[in-house]
Amino acid sequence: MTVEGTEREPRHGVSVIGVLGELLITAGVLVLLFLGWQLWWNDMILAASQTAAAEQQSREWRDDVETVPSEPAPSPVAPGEPEYFGEPVVAAEPGHLDVIANLYVPRFGDDYVRTVAQGTSTDVLNSTRLGLGHYDGTQMPGEVGNFAVAAHRSAYGGGLHLIDEFRLGDPIILETADGWYTYRFTNLEYVLPTAVGVIDRVPQDSGAVPTDRLITLTSCNPLFSTKERIIAYGVFDSWRPLSAGPPAELTYSAEEAD
Repeated sequence: MTVEGTEREPRHGVSVIGVLGELLITAGVLVLLFLGWQLWWNDMILAASQTAAAEQQSREWRDDVETVPSEPAPSPVAPGEPEYFGEPVVAAEPGHLDVIANLYVPRFGDDYVRTVAQGTSTDVLNSTRLGLGHYDGTQMPGEVGNFAVAAHRSAYGGGLHLIDEFRLGDPIILETADGWYTYRFTNLEYVLPTAVGVIDRVPQDSGAVPTDRLITLTSCNPLFSTKERIIAYGVFDSWRPLSAGPPAELTYSAEEAD
């Protein structure tokens, strides 16, 4: 019963559509926060972890080389020519998950170093300490043929995040237990994920007999997508034993690793 002469204030019911809208907005914010964590913060953490693991591996290799006799002096060369230490040492392909090399790319920053391990499955590419994987059956560092490597572009440490920034002649350097292998960047190629010919002994020519020592780096393209693949090629330039120290192009030194 109402009191005569007064008016009841209208009651406003809760709008189902309004509640649903607020829930969707909240869910959207949570999704964006998760993506930010996954693609940026988590990526940064994994990148730091992978770099630290590579630096530790480098220290172990360099500590070991101090216990063996020093390498013979390089062959004399003309003034201005690089030192020549003979044909590069080629190791046997290791077992799954075993570390092959550390990859240095000065173009990606003076502190860039990542470990290359055997295999391209998720236990390698999504690892907190590895991150870059060597395609099974492709050649080893310094071997005639194609040393082919895969890595994520924008997740799990983003080992090849800056692959599109290569410039002609940029050094691509591998450090192994045996020594330093320097390759020079030649070109980029964009292909579909099905274009497996990029890891042939002679890329995109499965029937050819290789005569050069090559390196191939593969990753996804564009960023945050797996629509296609971006491929960076390089050709072998020089080799030096571990005891001879890093090549001049590499500003990352043994002292910085300590």
